Amino acid sequence: MCTNSVQGKTWCVAQSQATEPKLQQVLDYLCGQLDCKEIQPGGSCFNPNTMRNHASYAIDLNFQINGVCNISYATPAVTDPSFGTCVYP
Repeated sequence: MCTNSVQGKTWCVAQSQATEPKLQQVLDYLCGQLDCKEIQPGGSCFNPNTMRNHASYAIDLNFQINGVCNISYATPAVTDPSFGTCVYP
């Protein structure tokens, strides 16, 4: 995880206590509505191939597009969650 923050920028990522079944449900819903190609095989954010990583990307994509960070499974972040070649929106 990158420790740099971008002044004034906020991201939205999966809560650490969110269950995998809940994250799968969220991921399925959000990727039915949004373009989740970056977390598909070959995408820049596919690895690590974990439910939490993929859900965090989709949750943040939704947050950046629609302004929604649902606190029942997500949390705002002021530290950029981007890493390696994976750049969060």
